[in-house]
Amino acid sequence: MHSIKNIIFDLGGIFLQVDYQKTEDAFVALGISNFASYYKQDFVSKLFEDFETGLITPADFCNGFRQITNAHLTNEQIETAWNAMLGDFWTERLVWLEMIGKQYHVYLFSNTNETHYHALMEIYHQSNPGHDLSNYFIKDYYSHILGMRKPYKESYLRLLNEHGLQAQETLFIDDTLKNIEGAKEAGLQTLLLLPTMDLEKEVTAYLKKE
Repeated sequence: MHSIKNIIFDLGGIFLQVDYQKTEDAFVALGISNFASYYKQDFVSKLFEDFETGLITPADFCNGFRQITNAHLTNEQIETAWNAMLGDFWTERLVWLEMIGKQYHVYLFSNTNETHYHALMEIYHQSNPGHDLSNYFIKDYYSHILGMRKPYKESYLRLLNEHGLQAQETLFIDDTLKNIEGAKEAGLQTLLLLPTMDLEKEVTAYLKKE
């Protein structure tokens, strides 16, 4: 095993609390009983994938959602339900992130979309006024801005190539198995963080194996 020099973190489920069930429940309450057939943690339909790769705007997304669901919902109703999954940031994990960033080259790679991006930044700034989330990372990548998303192998290679990183020296951390599998295809070292796991303990234990 190669010594780790770089760490690429996911955001949701790692530093930002995310509850996919809350968004599904919010849409079910609006009459979309089959929301999980369009989107869930390890699956996205074409509309959601287009949104997460920046191919469509929030307005396009809302129009598309109404079309595929035949629902008479306003943009505000759709966006409120869509954002319901977003919780708070784990403050203690951010404190640890600042420390680990002094020892390793750290990056962020998040599958997200314009609506969630603005919402999560607002959540962050409410608790951290005057501070920028991107300051924790050498570079933060968001799929809707990058135009590529996990779990596709090419998205990981794009990050590696942009910074001249060696895959064998780079640890990728995510809470979704499909994204971990994609990272492995790109040659990255990987760590799947399950909800019951402690981020700091798991990463520390992994790095000690080096």
